Amino acid sequence: KPRDFKGKHQIMTSEEFKKWLKKFDSNKDGRISKEELREAMRAKGVWFTRWKYKSGMKAADKNRNGFIEDDEMIYLKEFALKHLGIKIVTS
Repeated sequence: KPRDFKGKHQIMTSEEFKKWLKKFDSNKDGRISKEELREAMRAKGVWFTRWKYKSGMKAADKNRNGFIEDDEMIYLKEFALKHLGIKIVTS
């Protein structure tokens, strides 16, 4: 279960973060599209999602196929802290 971090951030393990992010995989293809990432951001109350989700896609979509796949989700670590208020820890 996500924990509070000094009242303003949540702390999640990598696996908890992946599980949370996969809730937004609306077509259940195992990948996160830019639209699905945008929905995750909206769920966290992020404003101006259009340009912010593009930076998340750029950071994580290492194979440049337009999707964030399971093995690429860890590359969202800095993005998650800065834009989602989620700190990802190793355990």
